Amino acid sequence: MEIIRDFAKVLEARLQENLNFIQVVLGPRQAGKTTALKQIIARWSGQVQMVSADESSVPSADWIELNWKIARAKGTGTLLIIDEIQKIPEWSQTVKRLFDEDRAARRLKVVLLGSASLMLQKGLADSLAGRYEVLHAGHWNLKECRLAFNWDLNTFLKFGGYPAAAELITDVRRWKDFINRSIIEPVLLKDLLSVVPVHKPALFRQTFLLSLAYPAMEVSLQKMLGQLQESGNASTIKHYLELFEAAYLIKTLQKYSGSDVRKRGSSPKIVPLNTGLVNAQRNPLDVDDNPDWFGRIFECAVGAALCQQFDDVYYWRDGNDEVDFVVKTENRFYAIEMKSGRIRRTSGLAKFIQRYPECTPMVIDLEKGTRLLEGMALNEI
Repeated sequence: MEIIRDFAKVLEARLQENLNFIQVVLGPRQAGKTTALKQIIARWSGQVQMVSADESSVPSADWIELNWKIARAKGTGTLLIIDEIQKIPEWSQTVKRLFDEDRAARRLKVVLLGSASLMLQKGLADSLAGRYEVLHAGHWNLKECRLAFNWDLNTFLKFGGYPAAAELITDVRRWKDFINRSIIEPVLLKDLLSVVPVHKPALFRQTFLLSLAYPAMEVSLQKMLGQLQESGNASTIKHYLELFEAAYLIKTLQKYSGSDVRKRGSSPKIVPLNTGLVNAQRNPLDVDDNPDWFGRIFECAVGAALCQQFDDVYYWRDGNDEVDFVVKTENRFYAIEMKSGRIRRTSGLAKFIQRYPECTPMVIDLEKGTRLLEGMALNEI
């Protein structure tokens, strides 16, 4: 069954408008960005020029100008799509110049795709302010995997919803090899190392694999340092975690305290944004056989779903009292406790409410968490 993702529907509608903004689609590798654009192209009535900078030899800014001119030659209203544009040096200045030349005449419909948001958004902020809109193409949710592959909750938690790997799940070893070699390695070695300086690639890779060992767990940077084979320091590890976050691999949640200073200084809770990344480093069948691991990976998946919905997601701890997730929106303030079968030492929800009475307490059990994983909004579950 062909799945048309929500971001693709919004993008297609925007491209039909008479407004003139660059459309920027950000999201992880293997989330369906390119597939979505091909679906749109199949229904597009005009001309198309679609190219990718995701090649062994990174093209120069002249390559952008060449393809821009090819699109212009195809006529007004041509759809120009450039994938992985953040890999091209000085791409944003070139796009700004070319787009400004065309803007008044509305010659082209321009879409930029990227899987490393930190590098792409820097270029957008530096040169393209007022010229673009952003759409986020997140990881596949449980509803999409159920419709496309007939997956149940446990299958989704084991394999994480990478559509390209769905046909391999009956052979766990082959599936793990695909995730590690076709998703993780290209992101670490191609997407990140090609655009940012990393002086210790071995430490960089070890840090990522170690971050997957603590799904939805609070961990100090010093503890991580003690488990790494290569030497480094806390600042280096923190920088690496920020790069993994920029590539949509993990999210690091800071401790909520109402103080920005204390948030930044706390030990992070690491939330891998796709449980397939975690289970590719161990036996995925543990989700079925180990109730404690099921609870851990379910909590991780819920945390990832919250991070996909909201920008401001934290955790809270005071001694042995903890709140699994704290979510702040413009109008609401949630304190969330997970009830998923994992053995818990104590509940801190009541204590958190006493300290922050304006918050809305919420207990997410298996039923509510499943709805959240299906893409339902937090205030609807």
